[in-house]
Amino acid sequence: MSETAAHGHHHAIEERNDPQLGKASIGKIAMWIFLVTDAMSFSGFLLAYAVLRATQYWPDPAEHLGINLSGFATFILVCSSVSMVLSIDACKHKDRNGMLRWLLATIAGGVFFLGIQVYEYMHLVHQGITFAEFSKGNNLFASTFYLVTGFHGLHVLTGVIYLICEYRFALQGHYDNGDYNRLEILGLFWHFVDLVWILVFTFIYLI
Repeated sequence: MSETAAHGHHHAIEERNDPQLGKASIGKIAMWIFLVTDAMSFSGFLLAYAVLRATQYWPDPAEHLGINLSGFATFILVCSSVSMVLSIDACKHKDRNGMLRWLLATIAGGVFFLGIQVYEYMHLVHQGITFAEFSKGNNLFASTFYLVTGFHGLHVLTGVIYLICEYRFALQGHYDNGDYNRLEILGLFWHFVDLVWILVFTFIYLI
């Protein structure tokens, strides 16, 4: 048997012996229910944004928003989703160091994203684009921008705090036995946050 075939056979045996594979824990079901309801909130915000943009005066986002910088922030957030997957995979294989390393990378990605968002807000305020002033009259560009991106930023902040808590549990050895259920629940939330940002970035920055 070749080395590749042997590795594939070993991986298949691991999957068959994985008691969590294909099972939806109560925690996962609860997270899915929360994410569905949360998705409705984001859908409402984006729908309202679309209606306002179609019916009101709307400036060109490229003239005010740092699209290149936000595009880089998007790349960082997507990479953090990948590191979250790698952390869960390391936990499955009882690779403590790998799990901790990739969890830390995910935290760093979230913090970096928030730092870019704060920098962008400060830059916009310096330009006079504030939540109140720029939304006077029929111009609702600033208020909707801050509302939608701020709501998402709050989710990223929540996710980072969530990640830090789980990282602390991981340091204490809670996942050294390969039980990755709680990390997978965390991963669901983090992937959702990343997916929503891709939609927000597309609707508000690019279109």
